[in-house]
Amino acid sequence: MSIDDAYVELGLAPGATDAEVKQAWRRMVSRWHPDRNASAEAAALIQRINGAYERIRLATLAPVDDADEAPATEPAATEGRVVRRRVRLSIEEAVQGATRDLRGRLVDPCLPCDGRGVLGEPQPCPSCRGSGRQRQDWWLTWPATDKACEDCQGSGQRQTSCPTCDGAGQQTWRYRCSVRLPAGLRQGDMLMADGGGRHRGGFDGRLELRIELAPHPLFQWSDDGTLRCQLPVDGFAWLAQQWIEVPAPTGLQQMRLRRGRLVYRLPGQGLPLARGSAERGDYLVTVEPTFPSHPDAEQQALLERLAAIADAHPEKALQAWRQRLQAWERGRRVGR
Repeated sequence: MSIDDAYVELGLAPGATDAEVKQAWRRMVSRWHPDRNASAEAAALIQRINGAYERIRLATLAPVDDADEAPATEPAATEGRVVRRRVRLSIEEAVQGATRDLRGRLVDPCLPCDGRGVLGEPQPCPSCRGSGRQRQDWWLTWPATDKACEDCQGSGQRQTSCPTCDGAGQQTWRYRCSVRLPAGLRQGDMLMADGGGRHRGGFDGRLELRIELAPHPLFQWSDDGTLRCQLPVDGFAWLAQQWIEVPAPTGLQQMRLRRGRLVYRLPGQGLPLARGSAERGDYLVTVEPTFPSHPDAEQQALLERLAAIADAHPEKALQAWRQRLQAWERGRRVGR
């Protein structure tokens, strides 16, 4: 709703004084409030009236001179209040971006009563005629006495409680707005977003979001965009250089094991290097080969067979060692 539309909604010309705005507001609320008007359109009209009054109030509290504005590096948020929230993201959301549905409650002064909880000016209490005291008659010969008026609590005045806020002087209402969080957000980043407008279920103003990255059960991350994961692998699969599945922010990926290698670098599979950037850091996977501490009978038989095959076809280092050992043994026998 534009500022001109807001004035029209209240039946005023643009630039009306604050007193004129309040007077028009109270008059229309008195007419269309659902507690006093049972028509089907009353609820919708009171929302529009509320929105118009709030729009004018915010505009007059924080006027903006467009001619003096400096160029913005980000789209300007709707003028109005600032709601600060913390948003916690998973590593997957930080890599791919996310859309969050944010909900909350806001408290405002009640507009019809200006936050006072009562309508209009105080009037003399009809029960005590403004004296604040009531005469208490006794039976027989006891003299009459005065007591504080129960209707006005001794003040001598009566005021009409505001039906909109039930005399509380403030109104609590809920907002809901959808926010798109770009890829590449990091711990401690600040993000500004539009409140969405009260007429669309949000609020007139902006969201100031502080980003937190939640601890992850599998991944660790660094400020340079490097992602790390440490995982156990079957030692025999490692020796056999088999393909395994490793977790990544976008899902499981295939990776081939290499004998003798424990750290594997997957380029471009880490965190985005900057907010909204398509370029990503590297993903370092550290494997921990594990072997059975208590092999069963079948595993033991296979191990013995493998050992026999290896003994028949030894590696060069093992073969050289055996030759040195045999030469040493021959020399030892000759020296006896």
